Amino acid sequence: MTDPSFLPGVPAEALLAALRRSPGNEIASGKFASPESSAALVANAFGWFLNRPADLPPLPGVPMAQPTEVDLTVEMHFPWQGGRHPWIDVAITTPTTLVGVESKRYEPFRPGKKTEFSDAFETRDWGQGMARYTAMRRALVSGDQTYRHLDAAQLVKHACGLRTQALKRARGAVLVYLHASPGDWANGKPVDPAAIVRHQTEITHFANAVKGDDVVFAPVRWVDVLAQWARVPALAEHAKAVARGFGPI
Repeated sequence: MTDPSFLPGVPAEALLAALRRSPGNEIASGKFASPESSAALVANAFGWFLNRPADLPPLPGVPMAQPTEVDLTVEMHFPWQGGRHPWIDVAITTPTTLVGVESKRYEPFRPGKKTEFSDAFETRDWGQGMARYTAMRRALVSGDQTYRHLDAAQLVKHACGLRTQALKRARGAVLVYLHASPGDWANGKPVDPAAIVRHQTEITHFANAVKGDDVVFAPVRWVDVLAQWARVPALAEHAKAVARGFGPI
């Protein structure tokens, strides 16, 4: 398959290198070219900042300082060897904080994934600072807590990986859940409005459940990010290009 084209100003070679090192196989599989691809959206939007991280404003409502580094598709190792480790869509480093961005577009409105955690999670003492995420993980495993649209298991794994890497870098950790509310599928069929409302309700429930732990959970809407960028003169054209390229998100 030929390499995809990217939005103006996005450093293609750097972005391709980032995409090719991830295990998702987005380009070779053709998934990246799908009009519903979340990977293409987040790569084009944040790829613009790979070589100019200082131009990325702190994300709206997110406790973070000015970025010094922006990376795409970054593996966040757990504190053990072997097994599978989470890959975050965007890793943003600031002088005080490691920010991980997990982007979702249409995924919450497709059939959910099975909740699975390796045995290593239970043998690890994550400490009081992760007690709420631990309680969430156990509730998901037991079935006491379920979500229809929110991939809570993935978020817990990201939080654990972020905390591990943030501690190594002597920084705080923030997990950003960057989500969309698309009105229609790519084929023009409407997305169930009730599903969009349920998704938002589940986000709020999860946020309240883990509030106060060491990894700050920060839900952010794509529409708010693009609106923020549109107000910055240096980013206005890029925000327009993202909106034109990916439609209402």
